[in-house]
Amino acid sequence: MNAAASPGSEGLIGPNAILQLAPVLERAGGRELRDHILAVGGVFELPSDAGLMPEGPAARVHQAMRAELPDLAPGLAWEAGRRTGLYILANRIPRPAKLLLKALPAPLAARLLKSAIERHAWTFAGSGKFTAVSPYIFEIADNPIVAGEVSDHPLCHWHAAVFETLYRELVDPRLRCAETACCATGAPACRFELTRRAARTGVAGERA
Repeated sequence: MNAAASPGSEGLIGPNAILQLAPVLERAGGRELRDHILAVGGVFELPSDAGLMPEGPAARVHQAMRAELPDLAPGLAWEAGRRTGLYILANRIPRPAKLLLKALPAPLAARLLKSAIERHAWTFAGSGKFTAVSPYIFEIADNPIVAGEVSDHPLCHWHAAVFETLYRELVDPRLRCAETACCATGAPACRFELTRRAARTGVAGERA
């Protein structure tokens, strides 16, 4: 199961697509549920957190969760995405860079974070085509996590949660991310839009 690769390798994705989902599944239904969903996806051993892994098993696990737990899947995927964002913040972004982003005005911090996300898009987009439409709007065409799925509503809660977690911590805590279009609904790309929730007057610590 374990596979390491260099940026840009087709068909590979960051192992947090599974590593952060597994404990969420276990908390929701115990080891039995976790192992069942992983097995349906063809994963019988968790990948290493070093390097990348094949995107196919990661996609199948997410799809198995959506098929077998349709009511719980959005919340489980969101929590796994939040955990992935926290992992990135703790392990992948140097402390000086985090301090810099937090000190900058939000528009400038968003542009710098967008550039960093573009450079590392292969870790969550796999073989999909990632496009930064703006510092607050991202698209993934041919998103492998929903490959072959058909839905009447967007499915990529994991991606949306990753983006929201990073932006709320490094740019503006009022930002929220929503998937406004999804390949599973027939759209040409999964589209993620970050918007700022209206702030209450007098709240300290928020940046314009």
